[in-house]
Amino acid sequence: MDVIFDPNRQGPGPGMGAAAGGPDPVKDGDQKTFMQDVVNASREVPVLVDFWATWCGPCKTLTPTLEKVVRAAGGRVRLVKIDIDKNRSLVQQLTQLGLPLQSVPTVAAFWQGQILDLFQGALPEGEVKRFIEGLLKAAGGQMPSADLLAEAKAAAEEGDHQGALQLFGTLVQEDPENAEAFAGAARALMALGEEEQALQVLDSVPPKLKDHAEIVSVRSALELAAEGRKARAKLSEFETRLAADPDDHQARIDLAVALNASGEREGAVDALLEAIRRDRAWNDEAARKQLLKFFEAWGFDDAASKAGRRKLSSLLFR
Repeated sequence: MDVIFDPNRQGPGPGMGAAAGGPDPVKDGDQKTFMQDVVNASREVPVLVDFWATWCGPCKTLTPTLEKVVRAAGGRVRLVKIDIDKNRSLVQQLTQLGLPLQSVPTVAAFWQGQILDLFQGALPEGEVKRFIEGLLKAAGGQMPSADLLAEAKAAAEEGDHQGALQLFGTLVQEDPENAEAFAGAARALMALGEEEQALQVLDSVPPKLKDHAEIVSVRSALELAAEGRKARAKLSEFETRLAADPDDHQARIDLAVALNASGEREGAVDALLEAIRRDRAWNDEAARKQLLKFFEAWGFDDAASKAGRRKLSSLLFR
């Protein structure tokens, strides 16, 4: 089995940055250097961004853990620390693009200029290592072949939801602090039509994992599924209302929910973007918030989420 975090290992894989002994992979960043230190740098090596605050107790636990694990990775991943109180403009911009920075610590992983994954809260060192191992694997790093989580995800992607459920269940038993395992089991149950059991799985998640991005994502997906069943029955009604009044923003939002429930994610995104274009401030920015809820439920690495975020960014910052 390869040792991912061996600081003495020389010669990182393609595109994985400097080997051990090079520049310190940990640095402080700000809104002026964010593009250079994070977005541009992530085209060569995965970059973690630690959003923290001086008043945040959990941050004082997590940040040293992040620094330790990142330095042990031998240059194959970098860490940029952002004080949210000193960089409010950057935080506001990233929040509008769907990055959940309402609470800290939040750690976002960037690769190839995109947000690849994230987590919130002060995870223990073992969980931080697993998070970075997953990041390295997604970025092309070498990982152990026998990886239960990867096997479970592969089963889910292939449509073997029963097999995925068993694998995720085994992982939950072996690692009861693995948020991805709980989330995967809940998603498998959703795919099998067992939404009540999926909710029971989420209710059994340890308290410190309740706000993990994966858990929040599945819970949002369950809420959208319930809302979507009601909205889908009224699809023609929403279309008729919009034909009569293109500025019926509630009808357009309801239409987006119905389209999402029918699997038409691109159409749902476009409907909400049109509502934002017509009146972004309507009902306390209800259309933008609904769009962010879609992104949350679909996952940050979902193709529709990525495309939707790009369109939203173009609309908000044109």
